[in-house]
Amino acid sequence: MSGIKLGGVLKELRIHLCQTSKQSAGVRDFIQQNYVNIKKDNPNFPILIRECSGVQPRVWARYEKGVERSAPLTNLGASDVLSTIKQLLK
Repeated sequence: MSGIKLGGVLKELRIHLCQTSKQSAGVRDFIQQNYVNIKKDNPNFPILIRECSGVQPRVWARYEKGVERSAPLTNLGASDVLSTIKQLLK
């Protein structure tokens, strides 16, 4: 899977999730199913996975000049997490 090319104006991708909560289950599934392939396709691009107990799942995108955007991932399935990340690439 994957097919995601990261870079250009996007400088960093951060994913925050809880290790055990139901709200983060889809994010955990996304990471298990897709992280390796995304990293293979983008070996030098920083993708940070941050786990914290009780945190609401969210993805953060950092662009040129320090501009950041984020999107909630609460209760999303793995495919919806992928769609949300693709939206941040636009």
